[in-house]
Amino acid sequence: MDSILWHIREFAEIDSTNTYLAQEAQSGAPEGAVARADFQSAGRGRLDRSWEAPRGVSLLASILLRPTVPPEQRFLVSAAVALSARTALTRLCGLQPELKWPNDLVVGKRKLGGLLSEVVGDGEGYVVGIGVNLQWPGPEGVGGTCVLDEMGVSIEPRAMLDITLGEIGRRRSLLDSESGRVELHDELVHALATLGQMIRVERAQDSLTGTAIALERDGTLMVATPDGVVAVRYGDIVHLRAAETL
Repeated sequence: MDSILWHIREFAEIDSTNTYLAQEAQSGAPEGAVARADFQSAGRGRLDRSWEAPRGVSLLASILLRPTVPPEQRFLVSAAVALSARTALTRLCGLQPELKWPNDLVVGKRKLGGLLSEVVGDGEGYVVGIGVNLQWPGPEGVGGTCVLDEMGVSIEPRAMLDITLGEIGRRRSLLDSESGRVELHDELVHALATLGQMIRVERAQDSLTGTAIALERDGTLMVATPDGVVAVRYGDIVHLRAAETL
C-alpha cells in the first residue's frame, strides 16, 4: 500500500532535478516531493559526471525520502528506488533488468539506467535521482540500451514515474525497521547481477580483478581475488567475461 502523499513538480527543462530537489529539501520540503524533467541541461551521474539525453526520451526524476536509516545502511534508500523501478518496468512491459553494484540498472552488460543519491543535512533526508533510458539508449560507445530497443515498446516518462512511485510506496516502511531493511537487502541481493560475476573494480588509486561473492549488510561488496578477499566500498565495476581477465 502506498502510504506517501506524492507532490510532483514537472519541468520542460531544468539544470538538474537533484540540485533543485536538494535545495527544496534543505528548505523543509516534505517526504514525497518529486521533480521530473523532460530535459536536464546539467544532469549529473556518479563522480559528478555529466549526462545529457534528448528531450522526452528518458525518465529523469528525483525523489525526496525521509526514512530513519542507520548511516551504514543508507545505500538501501537508493536500492529501494532501484528495485521499485525494476518492478515498474516489469509491470509496464515485461522487462526485468538486473542491478549492477552500486547503482545501475542493466540488461546483460548494457546500461539501462542509473541512480544518484544525496544526503540532505545530517541524514534527515535523501534525494534519490533516477534516470532510465526509455526511448534512447544513450550516446554511441557507452554500451547503453533502452526499453524501446529491448521490448519494442515506447513508455512515456510520466507513466514510468507513476508506477515507480507506487512501488516505492510499497517498500518505504521497510526502511524504518531492522527486519524491513533485511527484507530490502535480500531483495537487492536477488536482483544483483554483480554477484557471482568476474569483475574489475576501478578506483582512484588502483584497480583489482576478482569474483564478487557477497554483499554485506552495510553495502560493502566482497570480492575474491588471487590475493584474498577484498572489501570494496566504492569504485566503478566492470563485468568481465572470463577471457577478459587474461
